[in-house]
Amino acid sequence: MRARLVLAAGVLLASAAVAPLAHAGGADVFSASEGADGLSVFGYGTVADDSTVTLSGTYRCLDDSAGPVFVSSTLVQGDRSAGIGGTRAVCDGHLHEWVNTSVVKDPAYRQGTARVQATLMQLTSGGTGLPTPDFLAVEESDVELR
Repeated sequence: MRARLVLAAGVLLASAAVAPLAHAGGADVFSASEGADGLSVFGYGTVADDSTVTLSGTYRCLDDSAGPVFVSSTLVQGDRSAGIGGTRAVCDGHLHEWVNTSVVKDPAYRQGTARVQATLMQLTSGGTGLPTPDFLAVEESDVELR
């Protein structure tokens, strides 16, 4: 259990470190050339009455033979930031939609403007035998929470 916590903390820290490198596209569809890994965030998300947050977008990845690939997302609104789910990616070179959902309370997110940081990340075996994150694509985008 402790190894999982250390791994999760490492992934979050690494995600935060590469987030400033992302471009602020916000396009509804991933627009990189065919044959490349890529990621997009739709320009909207939802907040339900029970504080369930849903974010989505598209991704493409080519090869997961080195380890599993995931789409993770972080929602930032004001001084509040929280991870919103994670989706296992299918790496077959085709465009796929990702949808991440999480219940976030205390305080809950509100309808209005927010920012999403999404990451397409592959876990590969490091030299120590522990999984190491390899960032395939990062996207940071403004969204409207409805």
